[in-house]
Amino acid sequence: MALIAYDSADVRAFEATRHLQDDDLASWRAAIVRYFEPRPAARLLDLGSGTGSWAQAFRSWWPQVEVSAVEPSPAMRERSTVEPVLPGSASEIPYGDASLDAVWLSTVVHHVPDLPAAAREVRRVLKPGAPVLIRSVFAGRHESVSLFRWFPEAVAVLDDRYPSIADVEAAFVPAGFVVVGCEPVPQVTAPSLADAAAGLRRAAHTPLQLISDAAYAAGVARLSEAARADSGPVVDALDLLVLR
Repeated sequence: MALIAYDSADVRAFEATRHLQDDDLASWRAAIVRYFEPRPAARLLDLGSGTGSWAQAFRSWWPQVEVSAVEPSPAMRERSTVEPVLPGSASEIPYGDASLDAVWLSTVVHHVPDLPAAAREVRRVLKPGAPVLIRSVFAGRHESVSLFRWFPEAVAVLDDRYPSIADVEAAFVPAGFVVVGCEPVPQVTAPSLADAAAGLRRAAHTPLQLISDAAYAAGVARLSEAARADSGPVVDALDLLVLR
């Protein structure tokens, strides 16, 4: 099962704090089109679409592309900003063989309980040569994400419970994939540390839910102290891992 089971409170926290602003998505758009050609009638699946922010962005960027969404959590589907959003998961994708031109997974891969099964299912629904694009923080690669600076205990959660890039490659290569790209993509997560501290919701971040209450309280204190002296934007970088 997933690392956490999203309930209504988790979804509200995620919806309130985890959506990037339109201007902050430009770096991701530029990175994605290096691997995916948004040609007319191309079919792009947002797998694990959450409340729909990425599917919504894709539809805004590329109206010529057929963007669909699949989400396993009923609570997420209920608050989705895109329609339709189909029930399903990485191991049960409700699309036919070789029917999709790309599959996108954003901050999802750590919730997949059986990566080899997911790789086989993604391979089944993708057309030959089509990419799977995985946006994530991977085990061993926390340095470019500011959250782990304030909550160092969450690094152990990342390293123990999240897959590494090597883990994903080991799961996907036997299904017929090869890695064609891996790059950190910078994004403005918050206008300032003060905004980050004011908007922080523990329920919106899986690693913060999995540390102790004492560790969380100590991290909030560190962040709040740093925010008093900082006014610059918070720039983080998540990885984009691409396989075909």
